[in-house]
Amino acid sequence: MDLQRKYNHLKQYIKNLGSLCIAFSGGVDSTFLLAAAHEVLEDKAMAVTVRSSMYTKREYDEAKQFAAGLGVKHIIIDADEYSVKEFVENTKDRCYFCKHAIFTKIKEIAVQNGINYVADGSNADDSNDFRPGMKAIKELQVISPLKFAQLTKQEIRELSRQMNLPTWDRPSFACLASRIPYGIRITREKLAMIERGEEYLMDLGFKQFRVRHHGDIARIEVLPEDRQRFFNEKFLNDIVKEFKAIGFTYVALDLEGYRTGSMNEVLTEEEKKI
Repeated sequence: MDLQRKYNHLKQYIKNLGSLCIAFSGGVDSTFLLAAAHEVLEDKAMAVTVRSSMYTKREYDEAKQFAAGLGVKHIIIDADEYSVKEFVENTKDRCYFCKHAIFTKIKEIAVQNGINYVADGSNADDSNDFRPGMKAIKELQVISPLKFAQLTKQEIRELSRQMNLPTWDRPSFACLASRIPYGIRITREKLAMIERGEEYLMDLGFKQFRVRHHGDIARIEVLPEDRQRFFNEKFLNDIVKEFKAIGFTYVALDLEGYRTGSMNEVLTEEEKKI
């Protein structure tokens, strides 16, 4: 199926829903989905954004700005993630419990606003990694229109570019808790350190990266083609100075480079079953 046919298929699917509430992070996928839903459903489409230490202030501000510009109804809710024991303890199925709590709240808001369905921004590529949160999505009957339309991340970026959406070339970001190894307790302080480190790398011009929090060690992942930037003594010294000011004792560059889900590499296939 060509790209335009996929997009038309998506819009028809959304139209048939009648009304839709979208879990809106401001990222590439949810921004595209919100724009498509607003085009089809107009005031029968709404967005809910979760304000949380799991997400950066930059992401939150960009989500608010886009929703306001689109003219869509936008509700902000505060996550209570630290009341979720599995989140704080950072179990391997942390994402399941966290998403279950958050989407339960979003579904309540949808009902209060007379909206038939709640959707997330999962796409056709999201089956390729360990994603325990998808179990919660299924249990709560949250729909995934982008996955239904078989749209991949790259196709969503291309359609977003054609629609002049500001997110079309935005890096892919995930919950900041995903930067901490399983079994290591999650705190606001650790997430704040990660956010500050990643904001610094973004200001340096890096597009796709992660700062992984290993206690006293910051493990930096950048795209393979960006690794050569670190072979400069002044650049390295500046990086070390900034990350030590953030609170890390040691700073390391991951020689393999950025890849999604690198924290899942320690899990066996059996451990990925929840």
